[in-house]
Amino acid sequence: MRKGEYGASFRGMLEELPLFQSLPDATRKELLGNSVQHSVAPGTVLFEQGDIPNFQIALLSGSVQLFGQSREGREVLIEAVREPGLLIPAAVATGAPYLMQARVPELSRFLLIHAETFRRAVAREPLLAHAVIGSLAHQFRRMVRQIKNLKLRSSTQRIGCYLLTLSARQGTPDKAILPYEKTLIASELGVTRESFSRALSGLEKAGIRVDGQTIAILDSARLAAECGFDSYIDGSDEFDLTQLPYPL
Repeated sequence: MRKGEYGASFRGMLEELPLFQSLPDATRKELLGNSVQHSVAPGTVLFEQGDIPNFQIALLSGSVQLFGQSREGREVLIEAVREPGLLIPAAVATGAPYLMQARVPELSRFLLIHAETFRRAVAREPLLAHAVIGSLAHQFRRMVRQIKNLKLRSSTQRIGCYLLTLSARQGTPDKAILPYEKTLIASELGVTRESFSRALSGLEKAGIRVDGQTIAILDSARLAAECGFDSYIDGSDEFDLTQLPYPL
């Protein structure tokens, strides 16, 4: 699909993006007229740490993994971003370099909006500015939760609460299916692959059973109590934790 070309089905899909909801027609047309839809294969790198944003990237379907990298070449998974949403709008809004590399783990679709067009529209259109502020607020809250998780808990507690949160997101309170390889999950949680495996084994006494990528949660209340499950750390603006079968 070339720049500025979009059919009815594409427009309908874009209406589901929070970014485009309630925008005036003129603003929507301006953004879409300076954009391109792009489908990418697993393993694609969207941008590197240190790149200056040329586009505001909106994730339409699939997911993106954001990695931090040291000068020595060590990398850690900072966050996995799921549809729908904007990728790092703070860098685009300020024209600052990306602080992370973005890598696509699965077939995904994106809308690439020219960065300067996006900035002009944000400055002019209050509804779009409000949508961007909302996106930034959600990302800030996720980062605060992540920092609290890393600083206030042991590695075993982090892993146990990760399983409970994952099961809630997946809608399966009796199990959690690990979404990607254990090395990446360990990196995201600030532990080594070996520590992750040892913690899973240790948590079996707290009510889990490990079978490859599937973790059966046999006693969610016990696991929550053992790991100090806390809605102010493990909560999310994306799903309701009040219905979980264990205390917050």
